[in-house]
Amino acid sequence: MVRIDDTHEDMELIAQKILNLKAFPDPNTGAQWKATVVDRGGELLCVSQFTLFAKIIKNKPDFHKAMPAESSKSMYTTFLERMGTLYDPLKIKDGRFGAMMSVALTNEGPVTFTLDSREVSGTTSTGTSTPTASASASKGREGADKLAQRNAEKALRRAAWEAANIPELRVETDPRSRYRRA
Repeated sequence: MVRIDDTHEDMELIAQKILNLKAFPDPNTGAQWKATVVDRGGELLCVSQFTLFAKIIKNKPDFHKAMPAESSKSMYTTFLERMGTLYDPLKIKDGRFGAMMSVALTNEGPVTFTLDSREVSGTTSTGTSTPTASASASKGREGADKLAQRNAEKALRRAAWEAANIPELRVETDPRSRYRRA
């Protein structure tokens, strides 16, 4: 999922997380959560679903915070190139950007991982706890400071984008309503 304010730094973090995620059993012992896709020599299928960053409002998806197709295509292409640089480019597979695709797969277990580039040292950008480990308290503080700075920069970029692209936004007086175009 790509947000309108994601950067190439976010893409780099996600690429690293994907390649370093211990999601597979050890090939020798069978112990769970011990091997990465790189350790196993596996392939990665990357599917461009940039519109998945949606918020449900009154039973309807709202894609206003998803990155526009043009920007996300560039980001996705760079992501694929970076994955190939960090790993074996022949093992990075993808579909056609923006195309309707039918993807068949066999899921081995009821596990889904959600990777967030805004997650640093056990906390997400909202400050909620996540099941990640912190190397040390001081490193956690440095990570939180970096995260706060990145979020502030992204908020500024987002505000500039909204001002340039949706200048006629106004707030309705009804607290149940959302932002609407005038």
